[in-house]
Amino acid sequence: MKNAAIYCRVSTDNQEREGTSLQTQLENCLIYCQNKGYDVSYRFSEAYSGLSLERPEMDKLRELVRNEQIDIIVCYCLDRLSRDPVHGVIIIEELEKHHVMLEAVTETVDSSEVGKLISYIRGFASKLEASKIRERTMRGKRARALGGKIPGGGSSKLYGYDYLKGQGTRVISEDHAQWVRKMFEWLVYEGISSNQILFRLRAYNAPTKSGKPWGRSTVQHILTNPAYAGKTYLFTTVKGRRQFTRKQSDWIEIPNATPAIISQELFDAAQKQLRINQQNAARNRKGEYLLHGHLHCRQCGRSYYGATRTNIRNGKQYVQSYYRCKGKSRVNAPVELCRNKGWSARRLEAMVWAKLEEYLSKPELIVNELGKERRDADQLGIFQAELQQVERQLKTVDHEQHQLLQWALKGFPESQVEAENKRLNKARETLQAHKGELEGQIKASQTAIINIPKLEHTIELLRQRLKAPDFNTKRDFIESMGIKVWLDGENVDITGVIDMNLGVIVPMSSSL
Repeated sequence: MKNAAIYCRVSTDNQEREGTSLQTQLENCLIYCQNKGYDVSYRFSEAYSGLSLERPEMDKLRELVRNEQIDIIVCYCLDRLSRDPVHGVIIIEELEKHHVMLEAVTETVDSSEVGKLISYIRGFASKLEASKIRERTMRGKRARALGGKIPGGGSSKLYGYDYLKGQGTRVISEDHAQWVRKMFEWLVYEGISSNQILFRLRAYNAPTKSGKPWGRSTVQHILTNPAYAGKTYLFTTVKGRRQFTRKQSDWIEIPNATPAIISQELFDAAQKQLRINQQNAARNRKGEYLLHGHLHCRQCGRSYYGATRTNIRNGKQYVQSYYRCKGKSRVNAPVELCRNKGWSARRLEAMVWAKLEEYLSKPELIVNELGKERRDADQLGIFQAELQQVERQLKTVDHEQHQLLQWALKGFPESQVEAENKRLNKARETLQAHKGELEGQIKASQTAIINIPKLEHTIELLRQRLKAPDFNTKRDFIESMGIKVWLDGENVDITGVIDMNLGVIVPMSSSL
């Protein structure tokens, strides 16, 4: 009895038409093998494009062929094996080399040269038709997007939302949306990693859209998707063997298609925290450097990085950790090297942490700052309303200057026109200055809204662990307070999310 393997393929999971569903293909192939008296030892089924030769189940099938573990491959029709004629020729040559027969339920496979030519032509026609279908589908999706509607399919399925098929828009699904908010809040206010968020979701048995367990890629996709802040973009990537991002100018934005679950400020803070997490990941750090990612050069603007050097004294080797400006490398500063000094990691970390402890010995300062942040946050609505009024006044000035131009064209006295134009320019200058102040105040208020939970978390963190802080506790505090250390020769300036007045000047007896 001949040993057979059945191969079934569809392009999509829901392909059920024209007798090409996986189950229909498998049933017909089994009946075929039973009638032929074949022993079916292997069954392969997958949802994958026939235009790609690199398919998981196809790879397994080809491995069996190369090991000569089967005698016959049975498929429903030849285009299930491949839609690319070149790939079809490659597969057939492999089968001939290892003496494996190919049979199809719905058609006869001719192994003669003429038969191969006919098969190639049919495969080419199949590939051409598949390309046309894909092009028509993409054209339809793009037209729907330009019409202000989200196309159906994968782009419409987003965690935290339900898709309104007829309207082409999303509505918030609160059962899932609450977990989206928690994920962003955990990331921003507690500074935990994507993996920690994943473990929390699993521990809390948070529901998923598919019913499958939470995965890290899903968490990462949610945390980086601007749709959760109410911005819907389509055609952002090009799919092929490797997926890559298109230029942002080629994206299509669909306004008002996705209601915001979180604020834009929280989303922006999340992207910043993700960059910090990536920078501070253990795999991206060689050794433990307390101030990694927080040291900056006043002279060239670049950051400092942690490194080690080996010194030999009295015939013994000593490894010393230090911080060095990136501007001292020709790779980063090809024109002119930075002359700023290097610092002993042990000395600088001890000095900076001592200043932070000095500040932390007065927790009422943080509490007072928290009250100030709350007051700033409360002013957000007032500032925004005032900004709208200033923008209306600027439009009025524009309108009046346009009318003034008409006066000049109609021959009004030049002195009168010049005097009125001077007045309008002065009014515009004053309004523009006021607008700039309001925009700064609005930004400060929006930042305060983000900072309040972070400061509250920091205070609680200090209560719990500051008595004997370990390396991770110190890092948590430095991160949550947004500490930045600016180095300029022997000058050390320490700043943070709040004004701590920690600028210091420390003369060093030696530098690296």
